[in-house]
Amino acid sequence: MRTVGVVVNPIAGMGGRVGLKGTDGKVAEARERGAEPRAPDRAREALAVLYERAPDTELLAYGGEMGEHAAREAGFDPVVVGQASEEETTAADTWAAVREYVGRGADLILFVGGDGTATDVAEALAELDAAAVPVLGVPAGVKVYSSVFAVTPAAAGRVAATFDSTERREVSDIDEDAYRGGEVRTRLTGVVEVPVAEDLQSAKQVHSGSTAALAEGAAADVRPGVTYVLGPGGTVGTIADELGVDGSPLGVDVYRDGELVVRDGSERELLDALGEENVVFVSPIGGQGFVFGRGNHQISPAVIRRSEVRVVASPRKLDETGVLRVDTGDDEVDESLRGWTKVRTGRFEERMVKVV
Repeated sequence: MRTVGVVVNPIAGMGGRVGLKGTDGKVAEARERGAEPRAPDRAREALAVLYERAPDTELLAYGGEMGEHAAREAGFDPVVVGQASEEETTAADTWAAVREYVGRGADLILFVGGDGTATDVAEALAELDAAAVPVLGVPAGVKVYSSVFAVTPAAAGRVAATFDSTERREVSDIDEDAYRGGEVRTRLTGVVEVPVAEDLQSAKQVHSGSTAALAEGAAADVRPGVTYVLGPGGTVGTIADELGVDGSPLGVDVYRDGELVVRDGSERELLDALGEENVVFVSPIGGQGFVFGRGNHQISPAVIRRSEVRVVASPRKLDETGVLRVDTGDDEVDESLRGWTKVRTGRFEERMVKVV
């Protein structure tokens, strides 16, 4: 019987759909903008799969929203080993949970959050001299750059139930204030043991090279009266440049009839700006392949349902990515996006790529 300690960061990912690009130090503002917790649902989904695959797992949990509630809803009767010190959980609570799990001989620490949570777990293990204890991330944050996450919550549950070996992988985090200003500054924050599995994501890679021809082709197809949602990243950014508008490098913008209607918008602002005919331009994250669910939560299932999705990417990025991935948090929308899709790779060139 395997012992798994679960730690949920209840506020992880709350800043995504409201356009904050992260939640570090922004919880109050996220709530003011109408953000709702995302991590508990993701935790419940992962734990439900773990319970289905390995119901005899001994599950250790912190009280309330830090793991206990999701565990019980998934079918477990968890061993509750502690309680958050305040109503609003902090990194100190994550450290305390990890300390308890290590002390009780956990075979795996399953955490639910983003890169900030991954960093807290890695640093706690290093402080405890417990680097040999494997960890696995359930993606729930806005930033999910590290290579310690499963590709979806369900995949995390499967891996936690079935893995039989581990390997060392890197944990990284970014400066959220710089990110909100349009600059990506990554830093290595730890190296941890992670289960070996196909359903783990790679670390984010940054690609260079000209995408001018691709942008020219995409811009040439823009039609009057159609509303265009421009996702984050350099590839889609070249399309904004070709259209002659000052887009937000890492935010989501809305363009229509020669004007930037919304710059760096939240989910609500995007929905309000949509028209009768809408197109979403997105580009996969290099090395990971995600087109939705990583860094662009503003383009929510509600936005996608009302839009045509067009994926753009350089041939090099596609060669290194292999397949495309989606993780919107809505199973029906994810399923509608899966299958083979056309990806624009140049002025006229397209490639068929599978979405999984």
